[in-house]
Amino acid sequence: MVDQSTNTLDDSAFIYISLARFPFTAIFSALPLSLIHSPLMTMQSCFIRLFVVVVVLLGSVTMHVSDPVLPSPPLEALRLEGKLSFDDAHLAAKDFGNRYRLLPAAVVHPASVSDVASTVRHVFRLGPSSKLTVAARGHGHSLRGQAQADGGIVVRMESLGGGTRVSHRGGQPYADASGGELWINVLEECLKHGLAPKSWTDYLHLTVGGTLSNAGISGQAFRHGPQISNVNQLEIVTGKGEVMNCSEEQNADLFHAALGGLGQFGIITRAQIALEPAPEMVRWIRVLYSDFASFTEDQEMLISAKETFDYIEGFVIINRTGLLNNWRSSFDPQDPARASQFDSDGKILFCLEMTKNFNRHEAESMSQVYIYQYSACMKLNIPEQTPDLWIDISVHVSEVKLRSKGLWEIPHPWLNLFVPRTRIKDFAEGVFGKILTDSNNGPILLYPLNRSKWDNRTSAVIPDEEIFYLVALLSSAPSHGSLERALKQNSEIVDFCNKAGIKMKQYLPYYTTREEWNGHYGDRWKTFGHRKRTYDPLAILAPGQRIFRKPLQQSSSSSSL
Repeated sequence: MVDQSTNTLDDSAFIYISLARFPFTAIFSALPLSLIHSPLMTMQSCFIRLFVVVVVLLGSVTMHVSDPVLPSPPLEALRLEGKLSFDDAHLAAKDFGNRYRLLPAAVVHPASVSDVASTVRHVFRLGPSSKLTVAARGHGHSLRGQAQADGGIVVRMESLGGGTRVSHRGGQPYADASGGELWINVLEECLKHGLAPKSWTDYLHLTVGGTLSNAGISGQAFRHGPQISNVNQLEIVTGKGEVMNCSEEQNADLFHAALGGLGQFGIITRAQIALEPAPEMVRWIRVLYSDFASFTEDQEMLISAKETFDYIEGFVIINRTGLLNNWRSSFDPQDPARASQFDSDGKILFCLEMTKNFNRHEAESMSQVYIYQYSACMKLNIPEQTPDLWIDISVHVSEVKLRSKGLWEIPHPWLNLFVPRTRIKDFAEGVFGKILTDSNNGPILLYPLNRSKWDNRTSAVIPDEEIFYLVALLSSAPSHGSLERALKQNSEIVDFCNKAGIKMKQYLPYYTTREEWNGHYGDRWKTFGHRKRTYDPLAILAPGQRIFRKPLQQSSSSSSL
């Protein structure tokens, strides 16, 4: 597998890179960057995701900006327990994507669900003659203004309060959490009870309502499904301003509509989230491949096996010599021979990352870990004295540092795709090394998910095949030139898929026309439109998704419903 004479990887290299043992809580003090994957995050993923380009801004960037909005007279009648603010409208007119800046007329800081309901109900009662719309904003990690409301009202969900309560129902533990609560806070409360949510996104500084409105995926989704498959009940404020509790048994249509519904049918104000016992320790393993077929075959075998790992993700490495040198340092310093053999020789590499949860009394039995390759089983010997590692490489900590230097708020032209298993090889051959000739502007994730773990009654859209891959291109663009280059590459990738007949679906989708949204939802578009008319008939909610337009009286024929 390793050519000793040249110190390069051959075409089927399968190399153990690093493994360590982590306290479970340490994993969550090292939180990685990811939006929406999102949806447990391991240390190596942190190394990957921490590759945020830290450079001085080199020029201007393309920004979609709306005109300043004056306070709207209809808002004077709105009475709240919380606060109606006009001074911070500019803060609600930006997001992590940093490409759209749409000023709202006002920002609501709700003190309770009643404030959220009152705001929406007030706008609903103004009728179709009012241009006001309402957008729920979580932690501001949308990419293209999806949580903005041009000339409307932005509801700051983190002000909602209510916290997290851990309870049991029928012997099954769950967390009852506010829709504006950050997942990191949910986790910390659950850990006090020895519990943790079953499914995560890769970045935990996101709100509960925000990720449930998309799907919420990570390297755990192959086992437990996305976050929207692990919810017992929701409290929702509809587009009419009604507060409704919903679940599989109660108001089931709204329950399924809101999960993955991009905020179109209601604002999620509370959620009951399924929990499981939290492990005390996590074993972390990384493996490198230079052969894409071996890489994907092993991933598919691992997510299909009964006895497997608890977290599985993959990454693509294109011309990333600096990062590879960093990884080389993760070898045992007493084993310089293995480290010296680690050389990419300019090839595209693929990294498989896995974790295994266990408790302290099981530590001795965890001295051996099995990794499957094809039909064989590769056995790796792990030093019994491997120390516990506490490494402060939190993306949240890095975010604070970058913000202080003015280097965080740069454009992030991310592209997230779900690619069917039968076409993932075609995708890789047409994109990696051709359209994408390097990955210097951000990490590239690539790992499989199981369709059977998703509920097709929800609004989330995924490919028809049982196994499909998340391909996430997580670029940062510190300059105008790098932004234009990333956007061009994204467009070329989408065009390539369309021309090659690869029936991919966008995760965190963004389209601007009804025809594009119709194509995205396919035969589910009729149901999606029916649900919109039922729960948000005036198209008040989530205007930044650009799916439906509010049907104004003077131009009702322009409605996209």
